[in-house]
Amino acid sequence: MQNTPSGLRPHIILLGRRNVGKSSLINAMCEQPLSLVSHVPGTTTDPVRKAFELLPFGPVVFVDTGGIDDHGELGEMRVERSRKELASADLALLVVEAGQWGEHEQELLEELQTRKTPHLVVVNKQELQPEWKAPAERAFYVSAATGDNVRQLREELSDMLRSLSAKDPTILGDLVKGGDLVIMVVPIDLEAPAGRLILPQVMTIRDLLDNDACALVVKERELYATLQSLGRKPDLVICDSQVVLKVVGDLPPEVPMTTFSILFARLKGDLATFVQGAAIIDDLQDGDKLLIAEACSHHSLSDDIGRVKIPRWIRQYSGRDISFETTQGKMYPESLKNYRLIIHCGGCMLTPKGMQTRMEQALGVSVPMTNYGVAISHVHGVLDRALEPFGGREALLEQTKTGQS
Repeated sequence: MQNTPSGLRPHIILLGRRNVGKSSLINAMCEQPLSLVSHVPGTTTDPVRKAFELLPFGPVVFVDTGGIDDHGELGEMRVERSRKELASADLALLVVEAGQWGEHEQELLEELQTRKTPHLVVVNKQELQPEWKAPAERAFYVSAATGDNVRQLREELSDMLRSLSAKDPTILGDLVKGGDLVIMVVPIDLEAPAGRLILPQVMTIRDLLDNDACALVVKERELYATLQSLGRKPDLVICDSQVVLKVVGDLPPEVPMTTFSILFARLKGDLATFVQGAAIIDDLQDGDKLLIAEACSHHSLSDDIGRVKIPRWIRQYSGRDISFETTQGKMYPESLKNYRLIIHCGGCMLTPKGMQTRMEQALGVSVPMTNYGVAISHVHGVLDRALEPFGGREALLEQTKTGQS
């Protein structure tokens, strides 16, 4: 559990005014000094993430934020960053000091309700005013200083998370069975990190092992020879999107295949919506502006997938003069309405809630969204083949129509 990726850990965000004890509360729940604590208001500036095993639930990430009542030019920037953290929050704790409830708390509570973010009002420093009750339907009373009710708060959070996570996310659990042979095609190019695999590949291997399937990893140049040497056909082939055309060419038509990015479109977002979004590529016009969105941050390489390859492939496919803009990490545009299409990465660094929030932002301004794997397979003409394990394109699009009706 200690190695569970951040993107698959529920994120618990702590919000509230300065000096209400958010950092102290995290330290008390974790029983270790993870966050810097001071009586000086505004000690916590930028959001700080702490991975932790919240027993009996399991791995989570606590997100400690700056005070929502900060002021001045820098203070307002900190407040904005704190509010942006709500996008990927699976559970929010509105921390208030006993006896303190005003417009800041009321506005935060209403925002949480509007966003439909599961939340709990946590009244800290209850020893100061033990009789005081928060004007909220659901509140929990603790003291980070004395430890009163902190263990009970951990149990409450575990219960809430269990109810929110009735089914653990799985990448391939419904596609494979015990004993299946799955070949993973992993190119080793300029973008491959030295000495290791990228996170989606590692997560997929672990998911296959958890489901009692066999994982065989090869480079794209070795795929054909590997297929010839096997005494059986693989039950599934998964490849990096950048080599999907070669992989389809080397595979017998009866062997099901897909890409890592398409698997993550299903895990983190909504595959049917992304398939629908990719169809927009056929209707692009000169002057259209597309957004390439990456959830992680890395420096640009000479043949970068988001900055070089995808724009090149789309321009070649469409024959149009299209402009591209790129955004990385948490730096997601406030306004999306000027984009014709958003092409997002697989989102392995985002929580499902974070990806779904980004999708909702696009839907709110009627901007279609797809992801790397779906878009690349579309422009290479192999999307139908890559969607066969999920019932095919028509079945997925029918899901979208059903959801809109």
